[in-house]
Amino acid sequence: MNSEEKLDVCMDFVVHREILDSINENALSDDAVNELAEFFKVFGDATRLRILHALSMAEMCVCDLCELLGMNQSAVSHQLKVLRQSRLIKYRREGRNVYYSLDDEHIQQIFEVGLKHIMEK
Repeated sequence: MNSEEKLDVCMDFVVHREILDSINENALSDDAVNELAEFFKVFGDATRLRILHALSMAEMCVCDLCELLGMNQSAVSHQLKVLRQSRLIKYRREGRNVYYSLDDEHIQQIFEVGLKHIMEK
């Protein structure tokens, strides 16, 4: 076993009961864990990330997003639906047009923290 492999193995098997008890007292419910997993799954698509990034800078209509992404309206609308259902974006109607923006500042913060993390390399 090399030194890197040893990192994932307890050399002296000792259970730290006080740590486990503290964590178990504050454990997330299965429902919360599943919802959180679904939430982060939405961030796992490059097109959706491009849309979120664009909407972090400006409110946009579908036509603008299609032009920006070089995609057809059906494909963009599908991704917008996923983002809406996950409550990452919201929309407003103005006449016959629909404008999209991030749902709230939390989405902006999540995006920025993730981006900051990967840029630290």
